[in-house]
Amino acid sequence: MLTPEFAGARVLITGAGRGIGLGIAEAFAAAGAQLHLLDQDPCVRAEAVRLGAQAYVADITDAAAVAAALEQAGALDVLINNAGLERLTPLDACDDDTLQVFRRVVEINVIGTDLVTRHALQRMGAGGCIINTASIWGRIAEPLFGAYVASKHAVIGLTKTWARELGSRGIRVNAVCPGWVRTPSAMASLSRMAERAARSDDDLLAAIVAGQALGGLMEPADVAGPYLFLASELAASITGQTLGIDRGEAPW
Repeated sequence: MLTPEFAGARVLITGAGRGIGLGIAEAFAAAGAQLHLLDQDPCVRAEAVRLGAQAYVADITDAAAVAAALEQAGALDVLINNAGLERLTPLDACDDDTLQVFRRVVEINVIGTDLVTRHALQRMGAGGCIINTASIWGRIAEPLFGAYVASKHAVIGLTKTWARELGSRGIRVNAVCPGWVRTPSAMASLSRMAERAARSDDDLLAAIVAGQALGGLMEPADVAGPYLFLASELAASITGQTLGIDRGEAPW
């Protein structure tokens, strides 16, 4: 079996304090990467110590904070744009709170992703790689999550555009579209969906899993491998693509 090696590779992962981002960080650490972990939550500092990584606490929508973090990180070989926000934004709600949440989701998932990438590119040369975390909902849709669904469709659009734009510089850009993974964010969304449907969390989760070709709910470690693959020389001819990891839930 071919296992990608990243000894000495300089890898920046956003949203790395927990969930999928932390699972990705653990996989790259095991493969020997020189890790830089960025998260808005200070919990990333403890995880960075555990993994022998550098930590940066910053809101990715804050241009000054992003610039400062990336300057400290220095040269980069791999950027993984994983930071994101998932919230309900039902269309029948016109209250200020819902509208503010809608804006915040788009700001983080689209504008923040773009901002980090712009700064990272100043520190990345030929052979570099960018991997964006989109979502199964970036290819299909889910009622009540309009901002999140739209933002993840946008991430896929950015992925395709950047791949065309950066190919001449020898930089590859791809996206990963995870399905349901046991993370705090996903389980919180599950609870909100269950509450609105007057169902229990367990009942709704069972229905979701039943719609997959492969049973079982994924853990963060289950989706880390494709990030390693896409960042490696094994994927040297792959760019502008979206890779679904959803146990056969979505009609790709």
